[in-house]
Amino acid sequence: MGVISPIETLFFKSQHRLLQPRNYSYPLVLYNTRQVANFPRNSFSLSSLGSFSVDFPVRSKPISQNGKSSYPWKRYVSESDSNELYHKKVSSIMETLKQAYSFIPHGILLSTILALVYPPSFTWFKPRYFVPGLGFMMFAVGINSNERDFLEALKRPDAIFAGYIGQYLIKPLLGYIFGVIAVSLFNLPTSIGAGIMLVSCVSGAQLSNYTTFLTDPSLAALSIVMTSISTATAVLVTPMLSLLLIGKKLPVDVFGMISSILQVVITPIAAGLLLNRLFPRLSNAIKPFLPALTVIDMSCCIGAPLALNIDSILSPFGATILFLVITFHLLAFVAGYFFTGFFFSKAPDVKALQRTISYETGMQSSLLALALATKFFQDPLVGVPPAISTVVMSLMGVSLVTIWKNRKE
Repeated sequence: MGVISPIETLFFKSQHRLLQPRNYSYPLVLYNTRQVANFPRNSFSLSSLGSFSVDFPVRSKPISQNGKSSYPWKRYVSESDSNELYHKKVSSIMETLKQAYSFIPHGILLSTILALVYPPSFTWFKPRYFVPGLGFMMFAVGINSNERDFLEALKRPDAIFAGYIGQYLIKPLLGYIFGVIAVSLFNLPTSIGAGIMLVSCVSGAQLSNYTTFLTDPSLAALSIVMTSISTATAVLVTPMLSLLLIGKKLPVDVFGMISSILQVVITPIAAGLLLNRLFPRLSNAIKPFLPALTVIDMSCCIGAPLALNIDSILSPFGATILFLVITFHLLAFVAGYFFTGFFFSKAPDVKALQRTISYETGMQSSLLALALATKFFQDPLVGVPPAISTVVMSLMGVSLVTIWKNRKE
């Protein structure tokens, strides 16, 4: 029986498959994860090794070191295979983490059902966690953005302006109308009407970027710019709109809201952008984990408000609030769609643009409205419409994705 050295093993390993006949009529010897053919005993010459010849079956001579024996071929194959397997597993895990955003609809639905069926599953996520939770999502938006995304806005300023009108003009008008209807027609508490108005005053939701990506990937960058601009200007616009719409009904702390939005929205986004620009390696190391963490964070931020306000939601007027919130969002989606179709009827991508601005108008950062309601209004009922809106607008947006994708196909 021939014996080969570790160096010779490297050559033989690469040539091994060429030496095997197609019909295996002989037993196989298993070396860890690789199979080595146990050829009939014969001899052949390896030209690259000069006149050296090797007999079959090939065996590796053990090496003694520190009183222990090891097989160099066995160790070589084991380390090679294990490293390859390790990298494949890591690559698979990273790819799965990156695709975690696709589980947002499932997370929303699961957290909603769980919060309604078993509220204690989310009651541990106290209102004081809403601001950090929302801040983390804003950080994820910042770290996944760059200057080029914002420069995209210069190419279509008319579309950006239309989206802004939808978010900060059409939507607040609808919010004010439904807030008044809630109080005057349905005799709901003033705080419920204020909560509906507050929902209409906040910036666009980051989830609208994801829904746009699923329906019209080519306009995802435009959606990001729209949401980013509305989010950045929310520091001034949201407090002023709140004062205008709610100020006559409930006291509004404008400067407090400005400070809070700076902390919750502007600072995390700026931190993400700076980290992406100044420390790209660290940013790239963090990015794969953000989608999964964002889904978990969003699920907690959606389930907790429902669980904490479960008594109000299940109260006699809970169904009325749900009806008003659903109708408000439905009309916002419809208004954004037809408003865009009217002003951009000659655009080559008018249908895609209609869907994009419809998402931007119908979906807003209800979590921000909830955080502001929790912090700046003493009556907890103000937070009920934002809590319901968080779930309603998410489910409606995801449903529209399904409808519009099927129509496109």
